[in-house]
Amino acid sequence: MSEEKREDKLVIKRQGFPSKGEIVIGTVTRVLDFGAFVSLDEYENKEGMVHISEVAPGWIKDIRDYVKKGQKVVCKVLDINPKRGHIDLSIKDVNERQRKEKIQQWKGEMRAFKWLEIAGQQAGTERDQLIEIGRKLIKEYDSIYAAFEEAAYEGYEVLIPITGEELAKAIGEIARENIKPPRVKVRGYFILKSTAPDGIERIKKALSEVYKIKKDDVDFEIEYIGAPRYRIVLECEDYKTAEKTLKTAADKVLKAIKKLGGEGEFVREAA
Repeated sequence: MSEEKREDKLVIKRQGFPSKGEIVIGTVTRVLDFGAFVSLDEYENKEGMVHISEVAPGWIKDIRDYVKKGQKVVCKVLDINPKRGHIDLSIKDVNERQRKEKIQQWKGEMRAFKWLEIAGQQAGTERDQLIEIGRKLIKEYDSIYAAFEEAAYEGYEVLIPITGEELAKAIGEIARENIKPPRVKVRGYFILKSTAPDGIERIKKALSEVYKIKKDDVDFEIEYIGAPRYRIVLECEDYKTAEKTLKTAADKVLKAIKKLGGEGEFVREAA
């Protein structure tokens, strides 16, 4: 079985072994003087061992000061021996960024398991069949969450060859409700000058032209860097729209400052 029941929750585990160098998440099952054994949460019936020298940097007097039974740990796979069933792991070789990313990834996958379970109920898919479909989705997309992302961004139709139409529709509906497309940011800054007594007010008026641009799902932010520089940050769903809107905003502001008797230029910044 590739399903682990925890209060009857659906969890689909990967078959086979992890790859050397892979970052994995697991649960400490035993702690001995020489090391700790870790059950890999993502893999079916796979347990690895963290030698005491791989638990933390420096000399360790008592391994139990660092790891305890039941603790969740993020590890790097140092080596595997499929014939003997050995998996050598390291906790100390995982940096903080990798650890946080892996935990977030696993939390996302746990949510996706729940979504798949709900979608299966809505589509009338039997649990055993749902598990088999889940395996195929993991093989194709590397994770269940990534399959839901694909349905959210590209439409449920892309999943039909694997899931069938009814389940794909249910997945697509849940995906649209729970996964928002990533937004992109573009930025640049204005160099605006005015020698008029009310020059600051004129510059503010020129910058206000940005907010007259009516674009759905486009957000603007203008921040003061230090005279005469004013940064504009634009956020929306795709780079094409972002770049086009940024150019429109720059043109409007420069035209306005010139009309108000000042001068200006726009410098595009790298993202």
